[in-house]
Parts: sequence; C-alpha cells; structure tokens
Amino acid sequence: MSQVLEPATSASLVRREVADLPAYDPGADPDEVAALSGARVIKLSNNENPFGASPAVAEAMRLRLTDGVSRYPDPTGKRLAEAIGKSLDVSAERVVLGNGSENILELLCQAVLDPGDLVTTQAPGFSLHEIFPRMVGARVEKVPVTAEFGFDAAAWCTALAAGPKLVFLANPCNPTGAMLSAGELERIVADTPESALLVLDEAYCEFARPVPEYPDGLAVLRGLDRPWIVLRTFSKAYGLAGIRVGFGVASDAALIQALDRVRTPYNVNQLAQDAAIAALGDQAHLAETVRRTGLELARVANRLRDKGLRVAPSSANFLFIDTGHSSDWVAQELHRTGIVVKAWREPGYENFIRASLSTPEDNDVFVQRLTEICAKGPR
Repeated sequence: MSQVLEPATSASLVRREVADLPAYDPGADPDEVAALSGARVIKLSNNENPFGASPAVAEAMRLRLTDGVSRYPDPTGKRLAEAIGKSLDVSAERVVLGNGSENILELLCQAVLDPGDLVTTQAPGFSLHEIFPRMVGARVEKVPVTAEFGFDAAAWCTALAAGPKLVFLANPCNPTGAMLSAGELERIVADTPESALLVLDEAYCEFARPVPEYPDGLAVLRGLDRPWIVLRTFSKAYGLAGIRVGFGVASDAALIQALDRVRTPYNVNQLAQDAAIAALGDQAHLAETVRRTGLELARVANRLRDKGLRVAPSSANFLFIDTGHSSDWVAQELHRTGIVVKAWREPGYENFIRASLSTPEDNDVFVQRLTEICAKGPR
C-alpha cells in the first residue's frame, strides 16, 4: 500500500539547516527612522563611504546607459578581471567577480563544504561567515578575540587543530575594526591545516594600508603552495555599495573554475563592471577617501574615549563602541534622533554598537547624541 503523505506547508518544505538560520541583519530602515524621528537621517549602520564614488564612475555609467542596457553583461567580466589582475600583478584567470564579496563567500561554501564539515572564523565577526556555512549544513566554530579585541594565538592554534575544511579570516575584522599584524597573519597561515581552504576577507583593506603594521594579504599568501583566496570589494573605500561589485583572487585558476560552476550566470551587471573599472582607475580619489576617513577615525574615537566610552582600536571605517547599556536600547534612542547605527547582539557584546564614520559634521552630531544617551541611561 502506498504511503500517505501529509500535505506540504511552506514551513515543512524548508530544510532544517535553513529553518534554524539566523536572519542577516542589515540594520534599521532609514525611511522608518525618518518617520520615527522627523529629523534628517544620519546613516552610520552599513560602513558606507560618505564621500561618494569617483566622478569617473558616473561618467562610465552614463556612457553605458547611452549605449543601452538591453544586452546581457559579459558573463566573465573579462575587462574588469583583467584590470584587477593588472593592478595586483596576477593573471585574470585567478580572479572571480561577485555581486559584492558576500556573493563569493556564498559560492565558496556551495563549492567546498559538505554537510558536517567544520568552518573556523572569528567572534565577534561578520554574520555571513556563519550563515553561509550553516546554510549548507556545515558546523561553525568561532575563535574569540582577547579582552582588548586582539588576536588570541593560543585560541586560534587550538581551533585550527580541530581540522576545519574552511577558514574565514577577516583583516581588518568586522565589527571590531582590529587588524592582524604580519606576524599574526603568518602564524594563522602556518597553523591552518593543509587540508583546509584559507579565505582572507579584506573588505576594509584600503583603510588599513596606511598603518605600517598592516600586512598585504596577497603578499603573505602569494608564495604558498596550497589553496587560498583573498576577497576584496568595491563597496567600501571605492564607494560602490549601491551597485555591488566584489572580487576574489585565488591561489590558482582551478579554484576559480570550481566557483564558476556554482556561480549564477551574469552575476555582475554591466553598469557595475564599467563602474568598477572606472573606480579602479582613479586611485587619487581612493587615496583622498582613505585620508579623510583616517582623520575622522582618529578624531571620533578620541572624542568618544574622552567622554568615557570604551572603543575598540580600529583600522577600518567604523568604530565598535561599548555603550554600557543594551545595544538595542541605545540604537532605538539614536533612531529617535535620526541616527542609524548597528546594534550588536553576539553573545558577550550585547552592549556594543558599530558605527560607520561619516562627514565631520555628522560625526559630531553622533558623538553628542550618543554620549547624551549613554549618560542618561534607561529610565
């Protein structure tokens, strides 16, 4: 006799791994904050570039729109891959493009991980370093930072000895902004099993490069005879968050070919490809963005510390701030004044917010309102 099957529901069709996933939190909706506050919104929640993209980007997009967008984009992004390869002295065959570098994180998990595989990453850390592995049934172990947000060599050594198949390492780290020195990065590389794929996420590397101790991940990994990939993005320092372009540079073309098998065709649109080429070609604009951001980073961090707040040392374009109160409460109070920040909810960091750097004027408003709210406390 045939088995009687229960009628499906949307919930019953969803894989257990997906049903148990935490949802990615993009931060509060600025339109909702505007409606709540009645004030001009200062958005500090997504580590965006307040100074904007190079003027060359708008011109490149204008030319593409003039030519028309009725054709599909180049599926391989050949011109952009070649431009990236030339700028980094690698062959274009070792470059993969993504709809943001998050897209490549997902591709790596789809291509590499089997259910039950182990992934090692940082805590606190970027939530997609956990969400994407769990989506395919992998296990995730997080290595905590030290009390001062630094690299814990002993903890990493222990975690890597457990035999992960994939290692996600962000430098600088999101959300703390802390960076690994060359020696610390080399220590992790040496401790990573040769059976693992090392993924170095350098989404914020441009902001850290002026720091003498900051290592170029490609320079550290380039000579290794083992699989690795370095991820970077045009969303942050280049100011292209709204059109989504990221890329990865891999140890060899074979890894890129594997990612191509799971990559959605035409995953980077033609406007984005053209814009990224233009942005890459204007290094003077990038340097000015990094300079202005660095000045604000030091100024705002010092002002907050002078007000008695604990701020993690950052080499990125954001600050990780211990408010002394529930981050959800602090964020909601800031929303009432028109300021959007990211409330952090990872265990052990529920009093922290992450705030992007903006213009000097907006940063001053943020410092004033945050310190007033923290001094007041919940009633």
